[in-house]
Amino acid sequence: MSTTASGCLFGLAYGDALGKPTEFMTVDAIVARYGPGGPRDLEGDPALVTDDTQMTLAVGWALLDAPATTAAALEPPLRARFVEWAHSPDNNRAPGMTCLRACGGLARGVPWTEATVAGSKGCGANMRVAPVGLVPTYDLDTLAGVAQLQAAMTHGHPTALAASELTALAVRLLRDGAAVAELPAALRDRCESQRTTYRSDWLGTLWQQPSVSSPEQFISRGWDECLDVLDRLDDALAGPDDGGDPCAATGAGWIAEEALATGLLCAIRHADDPVTALARAATTSGDSDSIACLAGAFLGASLGMTAWPLPWLSRIEYATGLAALGRVWD
Repeated sequence: MSTTASGCLFGLAYGDALGKPTEFMTVDAIVARYGPGGPRDLEGDPALVTDDTQMTLAVGWALLDAPATTAAALEPPLRARFVEWAHSPDNNRAPGMTCLRACGGLARGVPWTEATVAGSKGCGANMRVAPVGLVPTYDLDTLAGVAQLQAAMTHGHPTALAASELTALAVRLLRDGAAVAELPAALRDRCESQRTTYRSDWLGTLWQQPSVSSPEQFISRGWDECLDVLDRLDDALAGPDDGGDPCAATGAGWIAEEALATGLLCAIRHADDPVTALARAATTSGDSDSIACLAGAFLGASLGMTAWPLPWLSRIEYATGLAALGRVWD
């Protein structure tokens, strides 16, 4: 039986846990604490994760709660799961302010197009989107709509939407058998083919923002910014690995497109050694937990549960929920 869904979800959580202690550390400080290889084992029992894993679970359960795969059917369970996360006593892991602000509006019942933070393209939009890429019944149009909607409910910037779709697409392609090294070209093709596609059936009037004259103008900015960071990823991969901070090549990961690119860089550089990929992603000067969680999601979707040390399974926080979701889509 395939375990790629479980591998993806657990890989995301493992990366999140490894990057949690290093998120606000310099690379020099990380190396001084863990050695030049970075953190290579989980800390604590359970090993705690951040809001990245918590919100991934929220998205995953919302997808299962929805009675149909339409914006009207998905918006209420996404709202409910996001608000539940925001009010949870476990939401004490330095969550992103964009998510907290938007969830405040969602909790008050305002339309999501008003609750969202229109100018934000933070990585909170796509560090949680992996479950969308795991649902086998979604065609690519549905995957795109769901990925963009879940992002748009908190992060209204077009680049947050495009990067979220690309992240979910990467998970889907890997689960379907693509090699990690093939992803940059495939994602570039998607950017170019979707550049002026505004999904009004999923996004409604979100595009109507100051200085935006049309939905096509709105969404093209997001795809163009993703193409720009894919250029940086291609440049990095064209040369030898200098062993340094991946953020120097593809960005610090605080914003959605950079989290995608830097997570991919670590996954591609170390596709044959997933634990090293997570350690490398956690040994970064930027948003280490989000970069590492995406690297883990990518390699887990490709390799399944065999990518990860077996003892980690019983040590990671939220193991029961991760396993339950994985069983649905494995």
